[in-house]
Formats: sequence, C-alpha cells, structure tokens
Amino acid sequence: MKKILLTIMAIATLFACKSDDEINQNNPNYPNAFVQLSLNLNLPEYNNLRFPGGSFITTTQGTKGVVVYNVNNDLYTAFELTDPNHPPSTCSRMTLNGIITSCSCGDGNTYDVVTGSHQTDENLFPMTQYRIVKNGNTLRITN
Repeated sequence: MKKILLTIMAIATLFACKSDDEINQNNPNYPNAFVQLSLNLNLPEYNNLRFPGGSFITTTQGTKGVVVYNVNNDLYTAFELTDPNHPPSTCSRMTLNGIITSCSCGDGNTYDVVTGSHQTDENLFPMTQYRIVKNGNTLRITN
C-alpha cells in the first residue's frame, strides 16, 4: 500500500511541476539570449555579491544585460535586464535602484529583483529569470 501511495504522489508531483521557461513562453518580448556566466566571488569585481543586498550587473550577457543579486548569502537571483513587457529597445534596458529595477519607456514599469515580479500589476509578465547555482565561492548563471 505504501508503494502505491508513494508512486501516485511521485506522479502527481511530476505533473504539477512547470519548467522554468513556461512562465514566459507566451511572452512575445521574451529574450532568448544565451547566458553562461561564472562569477568567482573571491575576485574584487564581484565583492558586492559577498554581502546580502549586494548586486552585480553585466551588459556582456543576455539581451540588455544580467543582474545578479545576493538575497542572504545562501540565495542569489539572476534576471535579464530587458523589461519583459516591452520589445527590446533603447528604453527597455532596466536600471537597478536597491531591489527595484525600472525601464525608461515612460510607463512606470518596476520589478522586484528578489522575486522578478512586477511591483504594481500581477497581470504583466515577470522578469526573465536565469538559473543560478552556488558551488563554493563560485556562482554559475545559465539559461
């Protein structure tokens, strides 16, 4: 009986899971840029990422750049810096102020860099999140 119950629970869990990309699959603005970063936290250029609340931005990866944020030294987030609710353009590149990112397209879109969610309208697309894995003092960011 336990085996049957465990099997049913395992199957239900598999069907309940969504892939990371399903959230943005219907987004016509979804940036499909290749991202592969390896950040060694021992290097001085990544010093901000060694402390909670610290961030690092690179414009060499992603569509308009990638922001990496240290939530609590165990949890890090990485997001695309293109506003997901605009086609990539000169105004769609977002800037970071604290934990809030915003674009300059004039519509007031702001997002939380910890969760990626839009600050005022839950019906808008969230920021595009990249996978991030910490191994020792190295952060590996990929899509």
